[in-house]
Amino acid sequence: MIVYIIGITGGVGGRVADRLVAQGHTVTGMVRSDKQAAALARRGIGAVLGDVAKDTPERLAQSIKGHDIVLFTAGAGGRDGPEATAAVDGDGPGKVARAMEIAAVRRFYLVSVFPEAWRERRMDDDFEHYMVEKKKAETQIVLTALDWVILRPSALTNEPGVGTVDLGLAKVHQKIRRDDVADTLIALMARPDVSRSILEVTGGSTPIAEAVNSLAGGDGQ
Repeated sequence: MIVYIIGITGGVGGRVADRLVAQGHTVTGMVRSDKQAAALARRGIGAVLGDVAKDTPERLAQSIKGHDIVLFTAGAGGRDGPEATAAVDGDGPGKVARAMEIAAVRRFYLVSVFPEAWRERRMDDDFEHYMVEKKKAETQIVLTALDWVILRPSALTNEPGVGTVDLGLAKVHQKIRRDDVADTLIALMARPDVSRSILEVTGGSTPIAEAVNSLAGGDGQ
């Protein structure tokens, strides 16, 4: 596979990239500085300079062209104000989808968010805006003709992965390790017959390969 990752400096994107390279796949990541590009090169990962919030679809298409898959796991997450959240989380995926259509690349994987995420904590207005923008992005992607998969992980943790998950169409919000989200994404990429689906994933007891294969076999429960 030849995979293009937007959000490669993040916790999930970086894990996906390193695992794909270790498996012999080719990975390109979008970064915003030469320093970040050099760091990727040391890990065997290609890099292009770009900014999903500022670049046009036409410019994005130039770097996306020639790849098999685009993974979008970037997120402002409400940290840099509502404008950045809208530009990255809300409008970014739709812009990338338009770029993919220009570049004739069809397979798009979007890391989104569990709708129930952190509701028990009464999060602030920036977080609520982030949730609205994530939903907006999903509504844009499902209307495209791309072969898309939207993955909604529950609350992310940094403990080492355990290789098991609970994956399906609707799950109860708990927690999941970033390692296991990365491995789930790679397993989904290996099954292009799982397509045009919104999936939720949280910690569970089913081996990742088994969970993905059950979806491919038509069992989304």
